Amino acid sequence: MSPTIQLGTINDIDELELLYNDLNDYLASEINYPGWIKGVYPVRQNAIDGIKNGNLYIAKYHGKIVGSLILSHKPEPAYYNVKWSFESDYSDVFIIYTFVVHPKFLRHGIGESLIDFSTKYSIKNHAKAVRLDVYEKNFPAIKLYEKCGFNYVSSVDLGLSHYGLDVFRLYEKIL
Repeated sequence: MSPTIQLGTINDIDELELLYNDLNDYLASEINYPGWIKGVYPVRQNAIDGIKNGNLYIAKYHGKIVGSLILSHKPEPAYYNVKWSFESDYSDVFIIYTFVVHPKFLRHGIGESLIDFSTKYSIKNHAKAVRLDVYEKNFPAIKLYEKCGFNYVSSVDLGLSHYGLDVFRLYEKIL
């Protein structure tokens, strides 16, 4: 399955909110590997902000949004406390945020397509690396990132322990 990937627009916000809600409903009824909570993350405001900032990309299949991600140059504060493979002011590094795949399209290659897109986009824009964080018990995502060439760098606390999310693994893909 090969989706088309494009920059999200204001017209996509309602559909993105539905995707986030569908995914969170699915996670609440299955094993919630990322630890996400409906109404907390991801939410409509994440889509609004990503579109306003011009860095939210959507994966479409037969005209329906089946996944999305945000590519940003703004890391979480904890990223600065880690020894990465190289130091950066983040103008030459993209961070993946709000990486989602609709539950009906899990294990259909959508996630891999989005990760591949992020790598190609980053190379095209002269970035030196792509970085991301993932909850330590999000085993499916960790497996995907490692399959796509990301390397584990360190583990950090992102300040989300009040949601039961204590440790996040940081990954980096050098381009």
